[in-house]
Amino acid sequence: MSTRRQIPPLPWLRAFEASARHLSFTHAANELGLSQTAVSKQVKNLEQHLRESLFQRRPRSLVLTKAGATYLPKVRDAFDRLAAGTEEVFGQRRSELLTIRVSVGFSAYCLGPKLKSFREAYPDVDFRIISVVWNDESDVQDADLEVRYGSGDWPQFIAQRLTSEELTPLCHPDLVFGNPPLRSLDDIRHHTLLHVNGYEDGWASWLKVADVKQCGVGQGIQFDTSILAFEMAASGCGIALGRSSLAAQALREGRLIEPFDIRVPIEEGFYILTPMDKAIHPDAELFHSWILNIFTPDNL
Repeated sequence: MSTRRQIPPLPWLRAFEASARHLSFTHAANELGLSQTAVSKQVKNLEQHLRESLFQRRPRSLVLTKAGATYLPKVRDAFDRLAAGTEEVFGQRRSELLTIRVSVGFSAYCLGPKLKSFREAYPDVDFRIISVVWNDESDVQDADLEVRYGSGDWPQFIAQRLTSEELTPLCHPDLVFGNPPLRSLDDIRHHTLLHVNGYEDGWASWLKVADVKQCGVGQGIQFDTSILAFEMAASGCGIALGRSSLAAQALREGRLIEPFDIRVPIEEGFYILTPMDKAIHPDAELFHSWILNIFTPDNL
């Protein structure tokens, strides 16, 4: 003998409860966002499942049968218990701020300018952005989602790529015709290279592809974020090497230019990470879907 509980599908029960409350398939349909035909069909399916009529169908209204009137409080009690259980388990979590941990460069140059559209789409979702420099997992437990730069191989997370990256030199527009100029690849050796630590691919990768020789790749100034390197380049004090996603805004604004038409594709990129071993915020899926839709190579 099977011990599996014979519970009718929840959409059928929901249609029955709303119809019984309004005594109208039409009003129930308006409440549930369905058509009158769909609600009527779901109630009919429930009646066939129970092998009992729940309503007397009259020309302008519904009347509960004896079975329907007896069943209704049971269904309502079940929905009330389900709502109370959901609130008990998830209600406190929803009252907390949705927390997204984001690489600082991506936060400043990519996410920040686009967050307005998320707020406009979901005005009732409050959130907190935590900007970090390094991929340090010591404080990841406080985040519901994370945007991280790398190869996409993080065993404790589900990682989905947001960007495809290319390396490109960046400098102030005046540097091209300055003294010394920056008009040929050979001119690079006369300028300060601005390095950003923490990336697998850097100036050595770009210079090798561009076949630039006699350039002291180890020389220059070291930074821990692209923000500082870009600002230094924008002041005319050197050449930064930018990832295409981070450089896009400064290039559009004209604060920085690409002195050479050589972009080097790289394997790494920015990913949105979802932890696999924790219950995340109920609104995390909204942000996750939004950021995947916004951050495509064509939109950056």
